[in-house]
Amino acid sequence: MAKLALRFEQSQSVLREIPLTQSVATIGRLPDNSVQIDNLAVSGHHAKIYWEDGHYVVEDLGSLNGTYVNEKRVGKATLIHGDQIKVGKHVLDFRAEGAMALGASQPKTGPSAPQLDATVVLDTKHAREMIAEKGGPASAARSVTGVPVPGRERIGLLRVLEGKTDQERYVLTAKMTMIGKSSLATIRLKGLFAPTTAALISKRENKYFIAPSEKKIKLKINGEDSPNQRELREGDLIEVGKFKATFSFQE
Repeated sequence: MAKLALRFEQSQSVLREIPLTQSVATIGRLPDNSVQIDNLAVSGHHAKIYWEDGHYVVEDLGSLNGTYVNEKRVGKATLIHGDQIKVGKHVLDFRAEGAMALGASQPKTGPSAPQLDATVVLDTKHAREMIAEKGGPASAARSVTGVPVPGRERIGLLRVLEGKTDQERYVLTAKMTMIGKSSLATIRLKGLFAPTTAALISKRENKYFIAPSEKKIKLKINGEDSPNQRELREGDLIEVGKFKATFSFQE
């Protein structure tokens, strides 16, 4: 099994170990990350580690301070046993044992979908959309014979009410959707004063959750401030600056 060992700067003391039991692990300062690093040198959503073509890959999520592998700044890099991933002032030692070190097979986690939450970034407001392969439905119904049958996947939809964007409506099929002016954003905001990264919408187990990209971003749901991650409900009104949209599920 592959895992990460978290250290601070040059210290050899391991703060904690994180097994890579999901297809995707995110790193960031916000609590919705798989690996949360509560340090101002780390952005709200900094990087992600995921399984691709028989090996693990680390990818920067548009962080201000960057992601480094063995002291070299990378946008995306294949990981091998012993690599050191630097995020802010913290180091993540990548450890892959046995066959996993050779990229022999993907970790088995059952029928669950890749878990894509926020990533760690170095004291910045940048974050990047994280897209993962669609997994199986999280819930299951039972047929009259008692045999489980997959539940129907619900797909979210945003209808833009106000604000300059590329489209009037967005179908939320990705595991992570970014709202912002960044070229990496799915929902591209236009305007000189639009935030580079405003908010992130994550999809998990047929549910959608939204969170501001960082503390200074003011996100409102149904007219109320929403500083933390929150589950989206049918008919919710989302407001970030001049951007307004309603959330619903496709019929």
